[in-house]
Amino acid sequence: MSVRPTDEEFRAAWPRVVRALAAWSGSLDDAEEYAAEAMARVVDQEGVDDLAAWCVSVGKRAWIDDHRRRDVFARILPELATGEAMTPNEFTQGVPAGLDDRLALLFVACDEALAPGAQMVLALRVVCGLSIAETAMHLGIQESAAAARLTRAKRALAQARGEFRVPDAGERHVRLPVVLDCVAGMFTVAHRTALEPPDALSDMGTQALSIADALVALFPDDTEVRGLRAVLRLGLARRPGRVDAEGVALTLDVVDRSRWDQRLLRAGLSDAAAAAGGDRRFALEAAISGLHSVAPSFAQTDWPRIVQLYEALRQVWPSPAVDVALLTAQGQVALTGRADLGPVEHGLQLLADEGPSYARRDAAFALADLRWRTGRRAEAGERYRELAGQVHNDAVRRFCERRTGQTDRDYG
Repeated sequence: MSVRPTDEEFRAAWPRVVRALAAWSGSLDDAEEYAAEAMARVVDQEGVDDLAAWCVSVGKRAWIDDHRRRDVFARILPELATGEAMTPNEFTQGVPAGLDDRLALLFVACDEALAPGAQMVLALRVVCGLSIAETAMHLGIQESAAAARLTRAKRALAQARGEFRVPDAGERHVRLPVVLDCVAGMFTVAHRTALEPPDALSDMGTQALSIADALVALFPDDTEVRGLRAVLRLGLARRPGRVDAEGVALTLDVVDRSRWDQRLLRAGLSDAAAAAGGDRRFALEAAISGLHSVAPSFAQTDWPRIVQLYEALRQVWPSPAVDVALLTAQGQVALTGRADLGPVEHGLQLLADEGPSYARRDAAFALADLRWRTGRRAEAGERYRELAGQVHNDAVRRFCERRTGQTDRDYG
């Protein structure tokens, strides 16, 4: 009886197989196609000792079968017709020592010849092995749009660079900021998708942290790299307790902080301290996340300092997401000092009406929360009712429905 490899084994093998086939064939598009074909075939096999090596060998043969009528077949047949399994040297050929296969693919995907949106789609598809449907769902775009972006990205990459190759150290340094953005994007997707992932395979948050670990191994003294890992570690450390026993999301003021992962918190704070000398995006985000992590309670959070850090962040990384976060923090300061909330609510309303989709939703949540905290439960309930129909995260949807139900009882 054949023993099917586990989902975790498939996930781990995917970047190795794609990278090896891309380096061999010169085509990232072909590499994905034949990696998927090989993994589909392995289910019926017995005694596969090295999943990645087996898939690369099968992928090569499938590629040859499909291209046997082309001129290139005559050139490559003598060296590949033996059907021998991949050797360790073949797996690492062209990849610098210490460079993780996922990072090798990520640095390829983050080529400066591609648009940022194309880089993210290519990274999620190639590095994470997500399908087009999954990629579209995670990014909040139409499946056709995701497919079009992926096709354009591969075409642009082939036109700009020719055959597949892993960028050298100098090129990796140039592409590092975009790579960091993509890893941060993976983590954001994970946070928005599931507060409590059902299994390790679907936990993109820990996958992003694993890639951040590999980045730190390559760039141990870079404050942005250490800052990114701090943000990921602290975010994952605070994930326990984000939902209650019934699977409903909890707001930060009522989470059980004793459930937070103390080991991961300490590790994240250590990274944040190492990044403290930096003044760019992830160093500042690490400082903000650190303040949230060390606060004894929501009420005792240093909100004025968080406002200052968000103001600094907006200078180096202006974005609607930062605007929402800054206004939210300013709202907490205003609530504590019983100051006028008008300017904060006005700014959030503009973003809720005119911002990009993710900012509109975040601003709407911030407005609903402010109105809930200030006793305007009927207004808050209307916003939560609308939001319940917009979110895909089940725990968050149930939170909205719960607050709507509480409002109905209070004001019905």
